[in-house]
Amino acid sequence: MIVDSLAALEAIYHAPLAPASTVKVAVSVTPDYAALIAASPFAVLATSGPEGLDCSPRGDRPGFVRVADPHTLILPDRRGNNRIDSLRNIVRDPRVALLFLIPGSGTTLRVNGRAVISADPDLLASFSVDGHAPRTAIVITVAEVYFQCARAIIRAKLWDPEARVDQASLPTPGAILAALTAGEVGGQRYDAEWPGRAAKTMW
Repeated sequence: MIVDSLAALEAIYHAPLAPASTVKVAVSVTPDYAALIAASPFAVLATSGPEGLDCSPRGDRPGFVRVADPHTLILPDRRGNNRIDSLRNIVRDPRVALLFLIPGSGTTLRVNGRAVISADPDLLASFSVDGHAPRTAIVITVAEVYFQCARAIIRAKLWDPEARVDQASLPTPGAILAALTAGEVGGQRYDAEWPGRAAKTMW
């Protein structure tokens, strides 16, 4: 059975179970929410464009997303592969969402808002690491921010060392590329060279 209306959906789920489900939502970054952002070294950035939706992992030193003021977050766009999927989307559709993770904590933080891309030299210089500034920064006007309870993290055993997957059991990036290109791209050499290449282009 396909659920294809709000009425049918709400008949299954009813109202939120507790007041905490709704009163936790703020329209600006409170001091407690700022503390969670400052502790987070990893976030997932969701954007939307004409081609569809995109989710992009963003990682850096804890607090890499700056709370400029209670209504504004700034996310530096560090070096990557130049696909710029998220940036292309923001230029055409400013709606964005962030999901912050904090290692060892079950609490995650969700932010919804609208973004613009800044190439202001002074702003970018303020995000420099080891002499390297990002080429752009994503400036987000916050519409709502709230924490998510720990159920998903607990179910996933995300921070449990006993639940870690043996990397040797997984296909490597080089193997994936080789399979997709009939061996023209990727392979063992790609995997062997990637750590050194990444270390030189981290910032």
